[in-house]
Amino acid sequence: MMKQYYYRFLLILAVIVLCIYQVYPPEKKIRRGLDLQGGVHVVLEVTETSQDEKVISDLADRALEVIRNRIDALGVTEPVIQKEGTKRIIVDLPGVQDPDRAIEIIGQTALLEFKLVSDDPELLKKALEGNVPEGYELLYFKEKDERGIYRESRPLLVKKEPELTGKYIEDAYMGYDSSGFPDVNIVFNKEGAALFEAVTANNINKQLAIVLDGIPRSAPVIRERIPGGKAQITGKFSVDEARTLAIVLRAGALPAKMDMIYREVVGPTLGKENIVQGFRAAMYGAILVVIFMLFYYAAFGLLADFALALNILILLGVMATLRGVLTLPGVAGIALTCGMAVDANIIIFERIREELKTGKSPKAAIDAGYKRAWAAIIDSNITTIIAGLILFFLGEGSVKGFGLTLSIGIVANLFTAVFVTKSIVDWVMITRKIERVRI
Repeated sequence: MMKQYYYRFLLILAVIVLCIYQVYPPEKKIRRGLDLQGGVHVVLEVTETSQDEKVISDLADRALEVIRNRIDALGVTEPVIQKEGTKRIIVDLPGVQDPDRAIEIIGQTALLEFKLVSDDPELLKKALEGNVPEGYELLYFKEKDERGIYRESRPLLVKKEPELTGKYIEDAYMGYDSSGFPDVNIVFNKEGAALFEAVTANNINKQLAIVLDGIPRSAPVIRERIPGGKAQITGKFSVDEARTLAIVLRAGALPAKMDMIYREVVGPTLGKENIVQGFRAAMYGAILVVIFMLFYYAAFGLLADFALALNILILLGVMATLRGVLTLPGVAGIALTCGMAVDANIIIFERIREELKTGKSPKAAIDAGYKRAWAAIIDSNITTIIAGLILFFLGEGSVKGFGLTLSIGIVANLFTAVFVTKSIVDWVMITRKIERVRI
């Protein structure tokens, strides 16, 4: 008889130890959302004109992988990058120190092209008059003015079809040119190196424009055939600009143009305030619940408080294991879970009271109370779990966090409110041979 209780307590102890192991230290094991630690929230949308949803969805999938590679290179810990619908990508970057640079890296198309420049001044003149020759396009260099604003400067007439594109890039890294300005060194793969060597061999003394997202960065004159598959992009970059460009070139160009339809930067100060206010509210609520249960149900109230603490520990342990993101609405979900956990215990205790009033022995009243309360607890909790799962799978952003914590908390509640408390009560009744219960 006692052996089954040893197994039960061994299971409970194993759950406690495992959850503590998964949660500790909480600042490292539990991922916090933007509202709790600050960061960047961006929503991107593919602007492809195709009416084929499969094509658009495929472009979004490829764009997601490119963005993921860029963010990995940026070194952001625990980013959240996910697709929404067929053409939207949601990016959350918690704890980012330089939001503007992060947004630039995420949203830049980074289409790198090498285009031959027309050396005919008459063609350039006609293009400036509005008559761009067939097979050519008119581009403009952009330079910063004294206020730091980029403005169009020198025109450049280039061939529409590029000789080489960034898809052949194997590596890109920041360096410095002969004048001491930061530049970006690129290394082509084997196929790209052969193409680059052929282009330079066949166009000696011609200009080759290096064009990034439709803007010429430089247009050096080819003096000789260039073997080895290496090139430089110059343009009076700042150090951050050169590093950013190297990152996006390494990750590859986005497969389609994307519009940034929403962006939000949450400051770390606001995040700290949210943490303090949210957890303070949850803590005050939990303290009031603990005091009420102790006052109203005595020893059974103490048991309910233990179950409540275990419930929260299991919830956090499962979230840490699943790498779930704790948001401010998630904290609200934890608070709601605490309320429902206490509610389940209250239902059980009131049923036991009713059974005691009929004259049953404490052991019989406890067994009957748990049995009668079980159906009501299952009904209310299953309904809440379904609602939480719907919020998690169909909701967005912080709503998902609320649904996740609520669902996990309710499942934990079924374990603690019924299995854990019943095991402890039965063990006490058997070992202490209690003949009278005050509840």
